[in-house]
Amino acid sequence: MGNVYLDGQIKVQTYHKLVRDRIPEIIEADGKTCITEMLPAAQYLEMLDAKLNEELAEYQESKSLEELADLLEVMRAVVNARGWSWEQLEQVRQEKAAQRGGFEKKILLKEVIEN
Repeated sequence: MGNVYLDGQIKVQTYHKLVRDRIPEIIEADGKTCITEMLPAAQYLEMLDAKLNEELAEYQESKSLEELADLLEVMRAVVNARGWSWEQLEQVRQEKAAQRGGFEKKILLKEVIEN
C-alpha cells in the first residue's frame, strides 16, 4: 500500500489485497474511484491464503469477535473456492472431535516419556 500525489492535488492510494465484494461499491459511494480486477481461480486461492494470514494476525492482535468473524468469512470463501461445502468441513471437524476430542478440557501437553 502506498500514497502518491498526482499534480499535487489528487491522492492515489495503492493496494494489492483481496477485499470483500461490496468494498468497491462503498468506496464509490464515498465519491472516490477505485480500480479492481477479477482474479483467476489460482490467484484467488493464493490471495485467500494471504487473507487468512492477515485476518488471523488481526484477531491475534485484537482478540475481538469482529476479527474472528472476518476470519470465519475468509474460511467460508476458501471452502467454496476449493470446491468443498461447509457441511463437509463440519463433518470432518466432527469426525476429528469424535476421534481425538475437542479443546474443552484445556489440556496442556508438557512431556511424553517413552519406556
